[in-house]
Amino acid sequence: MCPANPGCSQALIFRLRLRCGAGVLSGKFNNKSPGFPLLDSLPSPDARHSRRILLASMIGTTIEFYDFYIYATAAVLVFPRLFFPKGDPAIATLQSLATFALAFVARPIGSAIFGHFGDRIGRKTTLVTALMTMGISTIAIGLLPTYASIGVYAAVLLALCRVGQGIGLGGEWGGAILLATENAPPGKHGWYGMFPQLGAPLGLVFSIGAFLLISNSLSEAQLFSWGWRVPFLASTVLVAVGLYIRLQLVETPAFKRSMAQGERVRVPFAVVFAKYPVQLILGILGSTTTFVVFYLANIFALGWATGSLGFPRQQFLIMQMLAAIFFGLAIPVAGSLADRMGGRQMLIAATVLIIAFGFAFQPLFGAHDRAAVFVFLACGFALSGLSYGPLGSALATLFPTPVRYTGTSLTFNFAGILGASIAAPIANWLATHYGLAFVGYYLSTAGLITLIALLFIRGKRQ
Repeated sequence: MCPANPGCSQALIFRLRLRCGAGVLSGKFNNKSPGFPLLDSLPSPDARHSRRILLASMIGTTIEFYDFYIYATAAVLVFPRLFFPKGDPAIATLQSLATFALAFVARPIGSAIFGHFGDRIGRKTTLVTALMTMGISTIAIGLLPTYASIGVYAAVLLALCRVGQGIGLGGEWGGAILLATENAPPGKHGWYGMFPQLGAPLGLVFSIGAFLLISNSLSEAQLFSWGWRVPFLASTVLVAVGLYIRLQLVETPAFKRSMAQGERVRVPFAVVFAKYPVQLILGILGSTTTFVVFYLANIFALGWATGSLGFPRQQFLIMQMLAAIFFGLAIPVAGSLADRMGGRQMLIAATVLIIAFGFAFQPLFGAHDRAAVFVFLACGFALSGLSYGPLGSALATLFPTPVRYTGTSLTFNFAGILGASIAAPIANWLATHYGLAFVGYYLSTAGLITLIALLFIRGKRQ
């Protein structure tokens, strides 16, 4: 060492940075250290800046999920009549649900694209672009001509817009999670990480509320003529607000430190698949049931209740909106518990409860019984919240900072393909051919697979 020689010190620092950067570029991160960079001690933002960060992460995901869920509601209630050939209503509904599923296939593409730039140029810029992608796609849906105007091309354009929604959400979620967790003080990663997750119940309530409002304000003819477009076009205002808030942000401390140490990787997508396939697979399987239980309580339940059980559309939407409150309440509870017992442990506990819930499917949702059905919805949404609340912060710990945006996003969105895109079609087929009890068995089986994956995940207790 030569403390009297500044040039020597600078050279030493430069060599250390080169060594660190070389390790990252080769994918040699120290995953067996006491904790990944997310869990390291980082400078905590002041209270005012923390509120702005958490607000920005929550508002962004609220807008994204609002846009995502209004499509889900319309795919069951409106699109089968407007964008597909007249004939068997069940076939039209399945075709509509197929376009709904397209977004889940597109979400990993969004993860790879936005994850690449999020890990290379920063979280802030990438989040702004992801929000714009989702917003433009949603507004475009509200402007589309229907099947009566241009025939089959209407369904093609609808599918393209749905792909755009999927790409936008695929890039949004991971960045919002990192915006919160990479700014979290020690011991608060679960609590900070649950704020973006609150966007899901808020977006769901707003989307259902929007369709309820227009359904109660307009006649059936007006609803199917032009009223269905209003919730999609209203996204213009929401996106403008979200962009304004996000443009006020700065980069996260973890990302700044990673760039200062020369840890930028050339192709984050390739590093994730080459160096972290086990974390990726276990993370996907460990997240799948969160999607299954939510989309059974949301999309499948809406179609089955208004079709086979004879519930009026407005009545069941109100029931779903009230039950979604339990979704929102369970998320902060789960986030707080995750900081006390660990994110993986919280996910394991929630998964065990979901497995048990599968056996209550037939007794609670098998008849036109408002009380039993509401209990079914409330339990389904509450269990969704208990598993969804700690999911983001738990998945973020699987990957180090230079590939965390990409790795976390890919894990979440591949799980969406397995757990959400096919949940409603599989449940419809099982319920139609074998009865509702088998839908419950499907949920419990998915829960068992998730439980096994979570038990194999090893890492630092959050």
